[in-house]
Amino acid sequence: MASFTHRQGQFLAFIHPYRLPHRRSPAEADLVAYFRISPPSVHQMLGRLEELGLLTREPGVPRSARVVVPVEEIPASEPVEGPSW
Repeated sequence: MASFTHRQGQFLAFIHPYRLPHRRSPAEADLVAYFRISPPSVHQMLGRLEELGLLTREPGVPRSARVVVPVEEIPASEPVEGPSW
């Protein structure tokens, strides 16, 4: 069983289903808009998820993040509170 924080789980819950209809991962700008956080925060989170082995990315290939956590362990997505940018 994978171990991750609530916030990390919400990133996984956004990235995994996004890939299905789009055939690629969301851009960092998509994550910024959805989670209503700064671009550096999104970049740092993706790096941390990769360090933890929760997702993989191909170096130099944009939008290549793939969730490696089993689908049944990915939490349900929750609405994001707060004002949009």
